[in-house]
Amino acid sequence: MLFLFGWQTWWGESGRPYRFNITLTRKGLPDEGGIYIFVRRRFVFFLQPLYIGKATNFRSRLIGHERWWEAWWKRGATERHIMIVKKPADRARIEEDLIRNYQPRMNDILIPRGADDAPNNKRLRRWWKIKRWFRIPFLT
Repeated sequence: MLFLFGWQTWWGESGRPYRFNITLTRKGLPDEGGIYIFVRRRFVFFLQPLYIGKATNFRSRLIGHERWWEAWWKRGATERHIMIVKKPADRARIEEDLIRNYQPRMNDILIPRGADDAPNNKRLRRWWKIKRWFRIPFLT
């Protein structure tokens, strides 16, 4: 059975899964920080990430977000997915990992420009170099 509310798993470039809560209302936003994704849902179960970002406080960041209007009105965003992450360093790492994998249209800074563009985060860069060294087909 397919649920439209609850949680959704998004995968980073490193292959690590991240579990996000789906929220449609302001009441669903916690006062904590973490990662958020603006998502467009097509035909009920096809999900496309439009924007991936990080916040220190979801309520203050997402209620008046400067990119939400563009995501909702121009690109057809239907919901927000949020994941609570306590440490700022982990937020930056997870955000970059997700952006490098999905390359959303509204994110333009952390998207890799070519096959040789290494991640900015040290932990992600180390995994990226190991993957390139061994050229494991199912991990690329």
